[in-house]
Amino acid sequence: MNTANNHEQYIRRCLELAKLGLGETAPNPMVGSVIVHNNRIIGEGYHHRCGEPHAEVNAINSVTDKSLLAESTLYVNLEPCSHFGKTPPCADLIIENRIPRVVIANVDPHRLVKGKGVEKLKNAGVEVITDVLKSEGEELNKRFFTYHRKSRPYIILKWAQTDDRFIDIERQPLSPQAPTWITNEEARILVHKWRTEEQAIMVGTNTAFLDNPQLNVRNWPGNSPLRVIIDRHLRLPRNLNIFDGSTPTLVFTHKDTEEEEAPNTEFVTIPFDEYLPEHIMGELFRHQVQSVIIEGGAKLLSSFIAANLWDEARVFTGNQYFGSGVAAPVMEKAPVASESWTEYKLDIFRNMFRF
Repeated sequence: MNTANNHEQYIRRCLELAKLGLGETAPNPMVGSVIVHNNRIIGEGYHHRCGEPHAEVNAINSVTDKSLLAESTLYVNLEPCSHFGKTPPCADLIIENRIPRVVIANVDPHRLVKGKGVEKLKNAGVEVITDVLKSEGEELNKRFFTYHRKSRPYIILKWAQTDDRFIDIERQPLSPQAPTWITNEEARILVHKWRTEEQAIMVGTNTAFLDNPQLNVRNWPGNSPLRVIIDRHLRLPRNLNIFDGSTPTLVFTHKDTEEEEAPNTEFVTIPFDEYLPEHIMGELFRHQVQSVIIEGGAKLLSSFIAANLWDEARVFTGNQYFGSGVAAPVMEKAPVASESWTEYKLDIFRNMFRF
């Protein structure tokens, strides 16, 4: 008989498997599943990417002797789906294979599931246990839970500042030039890894113009995120890297966009008022973006802090001094975690959100 400790052990393995899909499964969640017979794992799988078989399907298919399923427990970190999407319902597959017990970390917040999978299983006589390592499961799928419960993406703020709290030197608006680096190559590789994990990356007008960033992934294997640009007056020239057509790009503006064109780019008109951060997140929600990392500039970052519209902040502090320049955003909270290297440190801040 499996004990509560055993349940946690196997759900923890589900979470390990699920994390292998980071950056690949959106807009689906990250899900892992294991099948246990007599305290021995006989099958496991995870959801590789959107549109492909779910974790439960892969776990069941990995079992060599299917006759053992009728005496096994299936573990999964998220409630099995009960509706037809791009793949058939996993709850139906569990019932068809006569699996008698299912242990789950989290009930799915998606309106098409949200308890219906559990209900279907119970109605078929399957024993269902929920909320095993619930907090750990919500942390893993924080993007998915935020999107479905708050109707907005999970918001990550990121910037680098000097020891005297400047994020840039003063630069002339009409003189774009290479950015002044505060961190080193190691930190830049880490940032590119982060980009592969999120669905979108956003910068403001000045950052797009002065830095001319590519906002893609170059130093780490993975997918480039959707590029999101704030350009209220549509003044950004079309020869910038963000308009090269290599990556889907979304431009938010206050102006009429009927005649605006750029390859692989969508222009969206929104109000530029005191609720600008909320308008932006509302549009990203409608575009099915579950997470966004905001990389600058200081004005854009500060507007989200002022609106208390953020979930996580990742702040690099280099050992340089500018003396003057563009002041870094002010984070009143204490970091929840910090790491230090020779040339810089990284502080992680978390907003006290509730799913």
